Amino acid sequence: MSDGMRVDLSALDEVIRRLWRLLDDMEKAGTTSKYETEIPFDAFGQSCYFAEAADLHGAHGDMKAKIEKIIKQLHELIDDFSTKTSQVRDKYNDKEHEIKTSVGGDSGGSTNNQLAQ
Repeated sequence: MSDGMRVDLSALDEVIRRLWRLLDDMEKAGTTSKYETEIPFDAFGQSCYFAEAADLHGAHGDMKAKIEKIIKQLHELIDDFSTKTSQVRDKYNDKEHEIKTSVGGDSGGSTNNQLAQ
């Protein structure tokens, strides 16, 4: 006998859709951080006039690499969560179908097609 709890599969579907959109956004952020944030060495000044130019360029490269790594890790985390959420949703859906079938919810009774005949 049921304890009265139900799972709203449409809510899980919405969570999955939002996670997919978030994954898409993370993909765009990853592409941007990797390909659109490179600052050329000479933008930091010429080494002959500005001794710290090389240090600034190196610090920029280090920070750029860290940001790319963080975005990659977030992408992996969100991907893992969306995959697991999809699996949970599928299990609830399968269980609901199994219960309906076991109590005759999908067979035996009159349907609109049977009534029309």
